[in-house]
Amino acid sequence: MGREPRMLACRGSRLDYMNTHSYRLAWLFDIDGTLLTTDGAAREAFAHAVRSRLRLDDDLSDIAFAGRTEPLILADILEKHGQRFGDGEEAGFWGAVVERMENTFHPARGRLMPGVAGLLDTIEAEPRWAIGLLTGNMSEMARIKLERFGLAKRFRFGAFGEEAPDRNALARLAVERVEREFGIPARRCVVVGDTEHDIHCARAAGARVVSVATGSRRRVDLESLEPDLMLDDLSDHGRLLEWARGVAGEV
Repeated sequence: MGREPRMLACRGSRLDYMNTHSYRLAWLFDIDGTLLTTDGAAREAFAHAVRSRLRLDDDLSDIAFAGRTEPLILADILEKHGQRFGDGEEAGFWGAVVERMENTFHPARGRLMPGVAGLLDTIEAEPRWAIGLLTGNMSEMARIKLERFGLAKRFRFGAFGEEAPDRNALARLAVERVEREFGIPARRCVVVGDTEHDIHCARAAGARVVSVATGSRRRVDLESLEPDLMLDDLSDHGRLLEWARGVAGEV
């Protein structure tokens, strides 16, 4: 962690934008459970790396993945088995995870969540809106998942799991990056996610949050945490965009 992530093949390289102060709204999308599902491919990739690199047989069914950074997931695995890496071994573990994911996440597996493609089209058509990622995925894992559905070039920037120790710190990093590069304050950054972690990290960063009940969490449980907007899924474009335009118009 703390090293520069390999960026996705996003439109416009490395935030090279003109007239950044004309931007009014930033979208920060979670990936798993919000944009897409891998049908367990990511957990399978981690379990493979545990077998091949740690010589342990564990399907990781008792390890929490949803809404968490992948480095924290790895930390839980190591703690569970009383393991630690020697010099250079962690890089080998991540290499095994990525290699397995590339081989496992094929076109017959996974799906986009309802409404995602149409929503991204609409957001891209708004010239004063910036669209990026706020994900606990390592950047290479994010790339594999998004490229599987042709989405990698839809996002202009991202904050990834290797950049911060937890989701709250990662959200603060993302919001700071947005303000620096686009001139958009935290109150006009919108985190979109499917777990309580997305709500908590948005609040920690001073951002707004939209919750969708497309992941493993029940709508009633997410609603109890009072997100700024609660949706069944991202197909409710009209309601979401009306709300977003109101946020974008705030002084």
